[in-house]
Amino acid sequence: MTGRGRRRAVSPHHRLGLLAHLAVFAVTVAVLGLDSTLGWIATVLNVVFLLFFFRHLGFAVAAARWTERDLDAPLVGAESFTPPVAVLVACKDEELVVDGMVAALLALDYPHSALTVVVVDDASTDGTGARLDALAAADQRLRVLHRQPGSGGGKSGALNDALALVDGAQIAVIFDADHQPEPDVLRRLVRHFRDPKVGAVMGRCVVRNGVESSLASTIFIDYLSGYLVNEYGRQALFELPAYGGANCAVRTDLIRALGGWNPHTVTEDTDLTLRLLLDGRRVRYDPSAVDFEEAVLSSRRFWKQRYRWARGHQKCLRDYWRPILTTRHLSPMEKLETMLFLWVYHVPVLCGLGLLLIVLRAFGIGDQSAVSTVSLSALLFAGPFTELAVGLVLGRVERRAVWMLIGFIPAFGMSILTATKAYLDGMWGTLYTWSKTARSGVT
Repeated sequence: MTGRGRRRAVSPHHRLGLLAHLAVFAVTVAVLGLDSTLGWIATVLNVVFLLFFFRHLGFAVAAARWTERDLDAPLVGAESFTPPVAVLVACKDEELVVDGMVAALLALDYPHSALTVVVVDDASTDGTGARLDALAAADQRLRVLHRQPGSGGGKSGALNDALALVDGAQIAVIFDADHQPEPDVLRRLVRHFRDPKVGAVMGRCVVRNGVESSLASTIFIDYLSGYLVNEYGRQALFELPAYGGANCAVRTDLIRALGGWNPHTVTEDTDLTLRLLLDGRRVRYDPSAVDFEEAVLSSRRFWKQRYRWARGHQKCLRDYWRPILTTRHLSPMEKLETMLFLWVYHVPVLCGLGLLLIVLRAFGIGDQSAVSTVSLSALLFAGPFTELAVGLVLGRVERRAVWMLIGFIPAFGMSILTATKAYLDGMWGTLYTWSKTARSGVT
């Protein structure tokens, strides 16, 4: 999800909602007392955390049972299905990574007559545009589109402009500027479109610079868990993986019918996932379609990236929860899973509230939870750490990598802070500056 440095209001304010929360809390305290109110809040949190714990556990069991078999599955029958494909990439100030990205795209194993590669220079202020022009002059398979400053829409706008240039393509495959896909990625992604119900396909992203810093190592493991366990589990149990925004493919006629990528969100991938489901289409996940990307190397970049993800994901919950609950295209169980997916970036906010209740209880403030058999503090960590542990096993990393799990303690704390700030800013209607994720150019 390549960032863009433009200011935009990602949502109207919901200040009345915040005031309503405070009013309900004040009234409840007045009626039941502070200790009982805090006890019932702890009870509700226990139930929520227990539900997410079993969700994490289900994903971990499914991944441990079947992922390895799918990772080793051979590529069969893809040679006979090669519809016209357009590879689209949006770039803004990416001169450190465009050479590697373009080299990987031009090395993709797909018939040249059926492949178009379009890279968008989104009003870059560094040498990105000139470098892309030089690469295009050296290889006619590469097309470069230059957007003018103020064109608007961010990554979504750039992709929509690129899509307008590829009328003959049936499938659009999206990468970010720092990505370097394996040569067989297109064949592995495209083969799923034989099924007319499939609207989009997501591949697996792997961090390639996990040794650059301790934070990058933590993100490397996070990606193992996210792609080998979480997304795989969502597909295995519910057939509801998410379109991830990069190393993903979508039908061009479908994305055009849906109005293109949404320029009014900072997480166009989650937004498109929900619009596909509401249209009766499905996303499929292929863990064997591997693509390599950079992890951020500093806490400051990590904060900006995860804040953007939380801000956009939380907005999608506010925008789509009613249509999801009323659509005829999802079963009751599928609606529940989709709502849990939408709540993912609200759970850290609840975790922060849970930790606050634990601290207050240590000082004698608050009543015992009605669900006294469930340990609130244990549930905060048990589910995610189960997924992380299974991800380490499936990722076939060396044994000593298990010590990297310690790095998730501060990362978990940062996720609480970023998600809470994103929630408060989103509810208050704070304008959001979408800052670009800085690259290092590591290979």
